Amino acid sequence: MECTIGGTRRHLVDVARGQLAAGLEVHVIASTLRDPDFPADLDALEAEGVHVVRLNMVREMRPFTDLRHDKIVRRHLKRIQPDIVHTHSSKGGVLGRKASLDTGIGARVHTPHTFAFLFSALFGPLKRRIVRSIESYYGARTHRTVAVSMSEAATIQRSGVVPADRVRVVSNGIDPTPFDNAESIDWTTLGVDPARPIALLVGLVYAAKGHDLAIESLAHAGLQDVQLVCAGPGDSAEYEALALERGVSDRVHFLGARRDVPQLLAGADLLFLPSRWEGMPYVVLEAMAASRPIVATAVDGARDLIVDGETGALAPEPSIDDVAHALRRVVNLPKDERLAMGRASRARLEGRASIASMVDGLSIVYAEALEEARRETESA
Repeated sequence: MECTIGGTRRHLVDVARGQLAAGLEVHVIASTLRDPDFPADLDALEAEGVHVVRLNMVREMRPFTDLRHDKIVRRHLKRIQPDIVHTHSSKGGVLGRKASLDTGIGARVHTPHTFAFLFSALFGPLKRRIVRSIESYYGARTHRTVAVSMSEAATIQRSGVVPADRVRVVSNGIDPTPFDNAESIDWTTLGVDPARPIALLVGLVYAAKGHDLAIESLAHAGLQDVQLVCAGPGDSAEYEALALERGVSDRVHFLGARRDVPQLLAGADLLFLPSRWEGMPYVVLEAMAASRPIVATAVDGARDLIVDGETGALAPEPSIDDVAHALRRVVNLPKDERLAMGRASRARLEGRASIASMVDGLSIVYAEALEEARRETESA
């Protein structure tokens, strides 16, 4: 896989580790270009027994580089002879499935983690048409496509690039243990006032996560005391300039990449997720584990997990007004009501969304894919 950052990185590591524990032989071919911390994940997986190949696939379309990487992936498939070729995200999805088709090795399972051609805020119409046509070609030749939430499955089916009867849902899962009894960070060391409401936004700093919507919302009436704390990698200069322009820069804090999200959540009043698109945001599961209310746009995954008015608030659309209204609904509640929302959020997590259930779900999908591949071979 190429998109080894954020929730996709987390998913890969948890799945590989869980499958290894379940007795599977696991091989990972992954790029290490996107996140400077990811190589340490691969080192840890190797130490535990996962077979790792580091192949620095690039996000952009680069035909000569991609063809060279295609040859490398095919060579590794011939060496490994896997029963299942499970690909993730766009570039890894194309290279892995192409290699499987070219060699005739492995039943093909793909987890898109949302389709790139849906990202109108990031890519122009021509590029999105090209990516859509590529996804349609490989989607028709993939035995099972995995959505990480029920709502993402509906989005995939509506897109028309994957046969609807081959879509399966295996929800993301987490281990809630790190969030149990996590101690709050000392906000004063970061220049944040713990006496004023703190909305925590966790994720890669780019258009998909809606940092601009979060900053714009702070200028709305009733939100003049709210502080926005943003944790995640990426270039924040554009958003810091926006905060200065809107007159809220004293209440906006960019922390960069962090490894102490449990402590940040423990000290925050709520999780803020004004995303434009998601599949199944891990940080929502983490906020639920941390017993925090959640304010989010009604994107895929988030609307499966958040009960509006009970565990947080949903903004119907990723617009400034909708996001500001949803944030105001939770921030202006009495503290005891916000705490009750957080407890309801944790209770909703119990019994669902575990790593074990994710691994078990994938095992069922693999069995279906293998059976479909067998039938194809017999009928050929």
